[in-house]
Amino acid sequence: MTVLETRPTTHDLELEYNKRLMLVAGRAHPELAANIASKLGVELGDVTLKTFSNGEVYCRFGQSVRGADVFIVQPTCGNADVGLSANDALMELMVMTDAAVGGSAHRVIAVTPWYGYSRQDKKSAPREPISARLVARMIESAGVDRILTMDLHSGQIQGFFQKPCDHMTALFMLTQYFSDLALEDLVVVAPDAGRVKLNQKFADKIGADLAILNKERPAQQVAEINYVIGDVAGKTAVLVDDIIDTAGTLKAAAEAVLDAGARRVYAAATHGVFSGNAWENLAAAGFEQVVVTDTIPLPPGAPDNVRVLSCAELLSSSIRQIFTDGSVSDVFGGENQLF
Repeated sequence: MTVLETRPTTHDLELEYNKRLMLVAGRAHPELAANIASKLGVELGDVTLKTFSNGEVYCRFGQSVRGADVFIVQPTCGNADVGLSANDALMELMVMTDAAVGGSAHRVIAVTPWYGYSRQDKKSAPREPISARLVARMIESAGVDRILTMDLHSGQIQGFFQKPCDHMTALFMLTQYFSDLALEDLVVVAPDAGRVKLNQKFADKIGADLAILNKERPAQQVAEINYVIGDVAGKTAVLVDDIIDTAGTLKAAAEAVLDAGARRVYAAATHGVFSGNAWENLAAAGFEQVVVTDTIPLPPGAPDNVRVLSCAELLSSSIRQIFTDGSVSDVFGGENQLF
């Protein structure tokens, strides 16, 4: 009789998994990516990005991404320094995502502090697209596992994603900046009724009063300020919004507040798009300072009163929490629900 030696069987193959973080930059905002890498203590990953003569975008990672958590820093904005449009940046984000997925990355996280098309979040007229939702579907279709963004134009955009969407805010950076200025007789002015909740939080943080502007939009990128609701006479007004684009609304708001008797006017916003005649409008508005963050690279020709705060520390803390499976809401103590 022969006895066969057998080895115990198992249904599981145990393998120790060492997580690896890989941070790569698109061409939309490489300076922000470099600052985040410095805060995290890592080097940016090697990636080749270029635009062919026919306008097509090309990407290739210069090192293995297999098994890594790949964080792609790419706000979907244009960059005049490299001739990149907002649509190019969006396409570049998608091809970088597809390259990472094809390279067997463990997870792909899109770090898009500025989420392009965010103002097209609903149908304002018949036969219009909901472009913010379309962009969310496009990014997810490319293979993104998670999205990290900042101060979306409206809270419901988070619902356009089926993947986790981590929503950061610059509120505390901005309020800290104005607290450090130690300005007296402050009043925070909401640009319209839709921003009242955000502005009330801003006012509470810096110990200021609140006023509201009555605004109408007769056409896209055109605003009319009718009157100011609240007392701004003899006070220092801070106009707070999420986006400054052509600054036409901001100019009209500053004029209305000054006409109502305000002594000085400041402006604060997370995203400084500054397109079209933005610099001319800001120069004519008489602001003491216009304070934004670096979610979008500052276009050339900025006036001296524009101040830029870096969001690299905030984003690096969020990236660290995502990578270690920690709590992203702990970065704000759960206070980032602005809407």
